[in-house]
Amino acid sequence: MVHLTSIASDATAKRGSIVEGVENIKMDEPAEDEVTASVYGSRFAAQELPQHEMPDHEMPKDVAYRLIRDDLTLDGNPMLNLASFVTTYMEEEVEKLMAEALPKNFIDYEEYPQTAEIQNRCVSMIARMFNAPTHSDDADAMGTSTVGSSEAIMLAVLAMKRRWQNKRKAEGKDFSKPNMVMNSAVQVCWEKAARYFEVEERYAYCTPERYVIDPDEAVSLVDENTIGICAIIGTTYTGEYEDVKAINDRLVEKDIDCPIHVDAASGGFVVPFVLPELTWDFRLEKVVSINVSGHKYGLVYPGVGWVVWRSPEYLPKELVFNINYLGADQASFTLNFSKGASQVIGQYYQMIRLGKRGYRSIMMNLTRTADYLAANLKQLGFIILSKGRGQGLPLVAFRLDPKLGHHYDEFAVAHQLRERGWVVPAYTMAPHSENLKLMRVVVREDFSRSRCDALVKDIKLAIETLNGMDKKSIDDHQAHLTKNTASHKSRNSHPHYKKEKHSLQGKHGK
Repeated sequence: MVHLTSIASDATAKRGSIVEGVENIKMDEPAEDEVTASVYGSRFAAQELPQHEMPDHEMPKDVAYRLIRDDLTLDGNPMLNLASFVTTYMEEEVEKLMAEALPKNFIDYEEYPQTAEIQNRCVSMIARMFNAPTHSDDADAMGTSTVGSSEAIMLAVLAMKRRWQNKRKAEGKDFSKPNMVMNSAVQVCWEKAARYFEVEERYAYCTPERYVIDPDEAVSLVDENTIGICAIIGTTYTGEYEDVKAINDRLVEKDIDCPIHVDAASGGFVVPFVLPELTWDFRLEKVVSINVSGHKYGLVYPGVGWVVWRSPEYLPKELVFNINYLGADQASFTLNFSKGASQVIGQYYQMIRLGKRGYRSIMMNLTRTADYLAANLKQLGFIILSKGRGQGLPLVAFRLDPKLGHHYDEFAVAHQLRERGWVVPAYTMAPHSENLKLMRVVVREDFSRSRCDALVKDIKLAIETLNGMDKKSIDDHQAHLTKNTASHKSRNSHPHYKKEKHSLQGKHGK
């Protein structure tokens, strides 16, 4: 997620030193014309890296590279970041292809026609994977690449809203109060889409026992102003698949004209290979659009997403713009314009390199590893909240057993693991079930069985450490970490926007 960054004041930017008084210590500056073969013998190594003002003079390229690289070593290890669904491993060959494509602006179809053709191939493959109608010449499904699923969802919401507005205008009815039905466990991009495009959110809330949308409740929230229902294939909290077919069937039974958009950001590249018998996609008549993240289980580095529509009927023509100032006539339906071509090329490589059998092998391995991890955590006394054996995403959501009377919570366990290098998030469940605390491990392609064993050992050690500490020591330790560690400081957030009350988190402490 991109943060709104606060611009430092002049007083902050001119601060002399982290430790007060040190700025008064006189140190001889290296001479301007000093020449050295060593990065750390240069004058730049004896100076603070520029933070607020662009420097007046240039820096040697090898020095700039090394000092920035050193600065980045303070980041965590991506492979130990088990909070993220985003791909952290790709083969060297595709990395080379993607690096070679870095100068290409994807939007310039005239200059890079073959890159545009590669996108078209990816869209076709993904649409067929989602069972888009292709059985006749009249079938005309379409899609496009996006920066990620957030942009894909924004475009899908725009299309649903405009189609609803056009219908209401044609009927001479009010079109000023659109609403959209969704689970309260949606990813924040759905809140953004609703807020940015002035669509009322209608939530089917989770309960302490149910973490997915209830089909009957979802359909009951639909009225004449509903532009669509969002159904999720792979929820962020527990990785469960929502029952898209049940929502579809109830809409058909009640003869309700309401489309379904499927948010398959995480599950779109998993379900077709692990659970192909699940009916959730364009095989259902009410499903009009689907998004998927290529940079999650599509196995591509961030950021690339995809969105597919059943037919032009569900993507109003007035949302598509035609331009010719890049040298040729081309249609554009995006929120941004310029973007790199590397991720689209990376997606194409993965799809032809792995094929269906390769994707199936990887997804099945991830599922087995998730089941293995869940079994170990259950043996350690945790309660497993996610679905196993391929019935959900390859992740493990788990919590401490309240019956065991622990004097610490999931956040304390997460802090202990962080000290060992692991990033395993602890969080509270969606609104109306927010009293439930849990942790989650996302099993990605590079999370091998041996790494899983290492994690289990460290979780066991974390529990033993916490069991040996009294409650006050644990509370003091967590307070210290929250106050003083970089990962807990909101240094990237502008103070004006803190403590907002309009989002799900702001309203419910989520």
